[in-house]
Amino acid sequence: MNKESILVVEDEEKIARLLELELEYEGYHVTKVMDGISALEQYRMNKWDLILLDVMLPGLSGIEILRRIRMNDSYTPVLLLTAKDSVEDKVSGLDLGANDYITKPFQIEELLARVRAALRNKAIENIEEESDWLQLADLKLNEKTREVLREDESIELTPREFDLLAYLLKNKLQVLNRDQILETVWGYDFFGDTNVVDVYIRYLRKKIDLPEKQTLIHTIRGVGYVLKEVK
Repeated sequence: MNKESILVVEDEEKIARLLELELEYEGYHVTKVMDGISALEQYRMNKWDLILLDVMLPGLSGIEILRRIRMNDSYTPVLLLTAKDSVEDKVSGLDLGANDYITKPFQIEELLARVRAALRNKAIENIEEESDWLQLADLKLNEKTREVLREDESIELTPREFDLLAYLLKNKLQVLNRDQILETVWGYDFFGDTNVVDVYIRYLRKKIDLPEKQTLIHTIRGVGYVLKEVK
C-alpha cells in the first residue's frame, strides 16, 4: 500500500520537525520546506495528497500560496496553520478554498485528526468522481460533464451520438435490438425509420472505432448491436 504524501510548509524549525516526526510515525510520507518559494516549487514538482501550510512564511505568505494553488487545483486538500487570534487569515483562507485551519499552539492529536478527516473526504470525492464515468477498455464517458475519451483523447460527439453511446455503455456486453435503442435514445414517440439507428451507429464508429484502435461496437446480424471488448 502506497503511503499518502504530505507537504509540510512551516518556517519554525521546531514545529516543522515535530510535524514531520508525528506524521511519519502515523505512516505518511512527509516532505518539509520552510519558505514560500520552496513550497511552490515542491507543489509543482510533485503530486501531494495533502498540504499543511503555515500562513506566516518568508518569501510568499501561505495565503498567496493557497491562492496560486487554487487557480488550477481545487482538488488537493490544504490545511492552514494560523495564529490563534488571526481571524482575518482564517476567513481569507477559507474564502480561497482552504479545507480547514488549525490554530497555533495546537494539540498534535487534533491536528492528526483533521489530517485524517481531510484525507478521508478526498478519498470519498475520488470514489464519487470515478463513479461518474462509464467505461469499457480505453473508452470512457462522463454523463455529468458530457465528456468522451478514448486513450485519454477527447472525442467530440453530437448530443444524439452521446446519448446513443451512453446507452450502449450502460448496457455493455448486452445485445440491444434497434427497437430498444430507438425507444431509449429517440423516445417512444419517434415515428421514423429504424434505419436511423444504423446511421448513427455508423457515425459513432467513425469517431470511436478508428482503424488503429480496437473495435468496440459490434453488429449482431439480424438482432442489433453490442458494445464489448474482444480479446
